[in-house]
Amino acid sequence: MVTTFKFKNGDQMPILGLGTWKSAPGDVYKAVKAAIAAGYRHIDCAHIYGNEAEVGHALSDAFSEGVVTREQMWITSKLWNDSHAPEDVRPALKETLSNLQLEYLDLYLIHWPVALKKGATFPLTPEKLVSLEVLPILITWSEMEGLADEGLCRHIGVSNFSMAKLQDLLENARLKPEMNQIELHPYLQQTSMLDFCEENNIYLTAYSPLGSADRPDSLKADDEPVLLENPTIATIAKHHGATPAQVLLSWAMQRGTAVIPKSVNPDRIKQNLAAADLSLTAADMQTIAELDLNRRYVDGTFWQVDGGPYTLAALWDL
Repeated sequence: MVTTFKFKNGDQMPILGLGTWKSAPGDVYKAVKAAIAAGYRHIDCAHIYGNEAEVGHALSDAFSEGVVTREQMWITSKLWNDSHAPEDVRPALKETLSNLQLEYLDLYLIHWPVALKKGATFPLTPEKLVSLEVLPILITWSEMEGLADEGLCRHIGVSNFSMAKLQDLLENARLKPEMNQIELHPYLQQTSMLDFCEENNIYLTAYSPLGSADRPDSLKADDEPVLLENPTIATIAKHHGATPAQVLLSWAMQRGTAVIPKSVNPDRIKQNLAAADLSLTAADMQTIAELDLNRRYVDGTFWQVDGGPYTLAALWDL
C-alpha cells in the first residue's frame, strides 16, 4: 500500500510515482497506461523531457476509459530553465497543461536554479546563460506564486536546490516551497538536507533512486559505481525475497521521502510498485546508511561553461 504526503490544504501525494525522464516517445504512453492499471496514482513529468504530449494522451485515455479520475491522480511537472523570466513562466505552464491535456497541475517545480535565455539549447555557450544576479530565483518564484493563486497548480516547489537556496526562499517568499526534488539514493544520502527539509516542512522527492544507469553516456563517468549491482543491496534483497530495486525504493520511502523510479517495462513497473509493501529492518537501514559515497550521478557539470556564470560550487553551495 502506497502511503501519502499530506499537504496543508488536505491534498495527498502518493509517495511512490512513475518517473518519465528518458522514457522514449512510443514507450511512455504504454508505460503510463501500464502504471495506472497497476495502481500508480502519481506521475512525474517535465517539459524538457520532450514527452509530455504522449503522457497527456495516456492520461486522457485513462480518464475517458474510466480507469481513474483526474482527482485520483497526482501530476507533477517542471518549469524549464529558459522560461525563468517573469513573462515566460505562465506561458510555460500553459504549454505543459496543453500537452498534458490538464486544467491544472498538482505540483509545479522550478527544474534547476539556473537561468537560460529563451529558446537556448545545448550545447551551451556563455551567451545562452543568464546569471542569477540578473534573473534571481525570487523573481521567477513570484510568478510561480501567481500560478498557485490562479489554481493552475495546486502546489509549488523546486528541484535541485541546495539548503542555502531553499533558505533564501523560506526567508523571502510569500508562499513557501512545499517540495524539493533532488537526486537521492544510498550513494548520495543527503542526510543534512533531509533533516533541513523536515525542520522546515518541505517534502523531498528522490530522483535517480536506482542510480540512473540508463542516463545518456555524456553524463556518465568511466569508473562510476553501479548502484543496482551493489553487493550489500543484493544481500538485503535476497534476505527479503525482493529485487535490489525494491530494496532501494523501500529505503527511500522509509526515510520519509517520495520516490519516482522510471521504467517502461510493465513487469518492472509492477515490481517497483510492490516496493511499497516491503519493510526493511532497522539493521537493514543502518547497513545501507554506511554505503554513502556523496556520489552524484547527475552532478550538474553541464551548467558549468567556461566564461559562464555558473560553477558547481555555486550550484550546490559547496
